[in-house]
Amino acid sequence: MSRNIGVIGLGAMGAGVAQSLLRAGFAAHACDLRRDALDAFAAQGGVACATPAELGQRCEVVLTLVVNAAQTETVLFGEQGAVPAMARGGVVIASATVGPEFAAALGKRVEAAGLQMLDAPVSGGAARAASGQMTMMTSGPAAAYEKCEDVLSAIATKVYRLGAEHGIGSKVKIVNQLLAGVHIAAAAEAMALGIREGVDPQALYEVITNSAGNSWMFENRVPHILAGDFTPLSAVDIFVKDLGLVLDTARRSKFPLPLSAAAHQMFMMASSAGHGGEDDSAVIKIFPGIIE
Repeated sequence: MSRNIGVIGLGAMGAGVAQSLLRAGFAAHACDLRRDALDAFAAQGGVACATPAELGQRCEVVLTLVVNAAQTETVLFGEQGAVPAMARGGVVIASATVGPEFAAALGKRVEAAGLQMLDAPVSGGAARAASGQMTMMTSGPAAAYEKCEDVLSAIATKVYRLGAEHGIGSKVKIVNQLLAGVHIAAAAEAMALGIREGVDPQALYEVITNSAGNSWMFENRVPHILAGDFTPLSAVDIFVKDLGLVLDTARRSKFPLPLSAAAHQMFMMASSAGHGGEDDSAVIKIFPGIIE
C-alpha cells in the first residue's frame, strides 16, 4: 500500500509538493485554511483533511509549507496541531523559512513528542515545486532521513544534507534569502534607472540577461515588471519577513549587513505603501514615476 504523506499548506510551494507526491504514487493528504485549495487537491486524487490533527493522525510523514514560525507553531502544536496526533516514530519535515534558533528549538520539541524532524527549508519557486525539482537545505539526525528518503526524492532533485543539528538548514536558507532579496531589490533599482533614463524596458531586459549584470532573480522577476502583472508568486511581505530574519540573525552576533539592511528598507517601503500582498517585484513601485 502507498505510504500516507501529509502536506500542511497549499500555497505556491505546498501545492506543487502535494502534486509531486501524488505523481510519485503516495497517498497524499493535505490541510489548508482555503476550501478551494483543498477541493482542487481532492479533485487531483488527494485526501483533504479538515485540520492538521486529522492529517497527523493519518500520516507517517508530515511536511509543513506554511509562511512563518508562528504558523509552524500553530499547525504543529496548536489546538488542532499535527504533532500530538502523530504516531510515535513519524517524521516532521519543517520547510517554512524561520530563524535558526526557532528551528533548533522546534526540533527538540518534536523529538520530545517521540517523533523525528528535518529542518528543511526549500527553494526553487512554484514551477520547480510542481515538477518535483526543488532544492532542499536540510539538517537533522540520520534516523529522520532514513524514514523519508523516498519522500525527499519525490519532491526535490537536490537535497543538501548540511549536518545533524536542527537549525543548520535554516541558516543556509537565511543566506539564500539574503541574496534573493538583495538581487530582487537591485533588479528593481536597475530597471527603474533604465526606464527613467528613457531606455526601452524590453531591450534593457534582453541586454542584461545576456550580460554580466544578470542574475537568476533579474531574469525571473523583471518579466513581471514588463508585463505590469504583480500577481503574487512570492509577495513583498515575504521579503519583509525573510530579510528581517536575516538581520535578526546577524544582529545577535553583531555582524554588519549593509546591503541586506538597505534591501529590507526597500521592501518595507513598498509594503507600507500598500504593496505588501503584491508580487515581490512590486518593490520597483517605490521609485516615483516609473510604474503607472
